[in-house]
Amino acid sequence: MSTMVYPREEKLDKLSQEEIISNTKLVMQGLEALKNEHNSILHSLLETIKCLKKDEEANLVHEKSNLLRKSVEMIELGLGEAQVMMALSNHLNAVESEKQKLRAQVRRLCQENQWLRDELANTQQKLQRSEQTVAQLEEEKKHLEFMNHSAVAAAQQGGYEIPARLRTLHNLVIQYASQGRYEVAVPLCKQALEDLEKTSGHDHPDVATMLNILALVYRDQNKYKEAAHLLNDALSIREKTLGKDHPAVAATLNNLAVLYGKRGKYKEAEPLCKRALEIREKVLGKDHPDVAKQLNNLALLCQNQGKYDEVEYYYCRALEIYESCLGPDDPNVAKTKNNLASCYLKQGKYKDAEVLYKEILTRAHVKEFGSVDDEHKPIWMHAEEREEMSKSKHRDSAPYAEYGGWYKACKVSSPTVNTTLRNLGALYRRQGKLEAAETLEECAVRSRRQVTPEGPSLVEGGIVGLGVAIPPVTAQHLAWSVVRDSLGPCSL
Repeated sequence: MSTMVYPREEKLDKLSQEEIISNTKLVMQGLEALKNEHNSILHSLLETIKCLKKDEEANLVHEKSNLLRKSVEMIELGLGEAQVMMALSNHLNAVESEKQKLRAQVRRLCQENQWLRDELANTQQKLQRSEQTVAQLEEEKKHLEFMNHSAVAAAQQGGYEIPARLRTLHNLVIQYASQGRYEVAVPLCKQALEDLEKTSGHDHPDVATMLNILALVYRDQNKYKEAAHLLNDALSIREKTLGKDHPAVAATLNNLAVLYGKRGKYKEAEPLCKRALEIREKVLGKDHPDVAKQLNNLALLCQNQGKYDEVEYYYCRALEIYESCLGPDDPNVAKTKNNLASCYLKQGKYKDAEVLYKEILTRAHVKEFGSVDDEHKPIWMHAEEREEMSKSKHRDSAPYAEYGGWYKACKVSSPTVNTTLRNLGALYRRQGKLEAAETLEECAVRSRRQVTPEGPSLVEGGIVGLGVAIPPVTAQHLAWSVVRDSLGPCSL
């Protein structure tokens, strides 16, 4: 009879899955052999029962056969359980295999996801760079279109039209010069100048235009001597070919005056600027805004020579033109008033300067609120009220509550107004109105964070010895007559 072999009980909880499967198979084999033996014995007993005649022996054999049948049933139950365990083992193996496949897929998907993230990040960076490039190109396009349009309009006013090739070249040179790429701009100008002289001769308006452009590039490089030589040559050509009263001649004269002013040669610059003014008055009329801008240039040159009577006259004329042609809210009105105030300060006319500063701030206030009343006062009124309150020892615990809202609503966007605040504040400080001065100076600091400083041609005059360093108007602030000129479009 077969003997069943079972694993030791103390080791059952330490078996691995493979060992459990192996032992299960071994048990199944033993159970199968035991089942066969039991069936064989049972068959023998049944045959014996048939041969027995005595009832007692037959009963005994019947009892043994019943026991054997129960044993066989238990063995078959054990076999069934073992088969279930084998099926469960196969299922677990299949699940584990599927699990491994899924893990492999997850790893692959993670790798693909990371790759896609990297690709997306690179694509977003490229897109951002492309958008920046497109925006820059759009700005350059607008800039070039503006310069091209201005050049065409200026040329038509001058009585001749600049060839398209020359306009395009001018735009390119201006673009390179604005980027500081003089190593490209200068050879480009010289080559174009050489080609023009070969095809049209030296004494041609287009040659003068190219000379003026090259002079602009040299001026940006602080090569004033070379620029002056080119401008004198351009002036001679334009006077010969276009006449002495042509707008292009006025533009060249102005540029020469600016160049001399930058070199401190104010006496040499003044007659050139006056002649340019005469031409503009003759061609455009005495009340044209471009005439006012030429008057501003002339006033700056005279101010550097201490000719304050003439400075006052030129600024007042320019102010009248701006107010009559462009209206009291035009930015040039405030700028000219600030420049005139700087002239008054240099002469010690502090009251006159104070009046102009207050006019600028009041106009800015009226432009925002429409009127001056108890609820809406200009900032200088608040400053003087605070000065009176400080003297009477009734200072407000919230110093900016009463007018801080005005700056939030007004959203000061003019550096001229900011300069006016600082200038009037310095004037108050000189008069001993320290609380009023601090009020305006604090407002100037606050508004300065919101604005971008204007170009040098708009910087107002300084106040000497008043505790605030405000730059004086110098020749650096003169306007150059090209398409970008603050004097407006004129012939090159």
